[in-house]
Amino acid sequence: MANAHRGEIAAELSGRTYVLCLTLGALAELEHAYGGEDLIAIAQRFEAGKIGATDAIRVIGAGLRGGGNAIGDDEVAGMTADGGAQGFLTIVVRLLRATFAGPP
Repeated sequence: MANAHRGEIAAELSGRTYVLCLTLGALAELEHAYGGEDLIAIAQRFEAGKIGATDAIRVIGAGLRGGGNAIGDDEVAGMTADGGAQGFLTIVVRLLRATFAGPP
């Protein structure tokens, strides 16, 4: 079960519910993926609405691994979400909000 106070969310991918969390390690992974951009620069990028398919794969993948799931980005790329592309974007937004804005 996801704990919002720890920045976790639950998301259904390919018919299975996962816990996702952007732990410090997952955030460092994203920094590396974005060429060393700091966390503020990454957050601002997404706040500006600049989220592509590769971004969704990276963020969801990092969140899955931060949540304790040994799933690589190649496997994430083959997953499905209810609502298609909008479903993936919703997961990304929920995960980023849980990480940077805190619990609801």
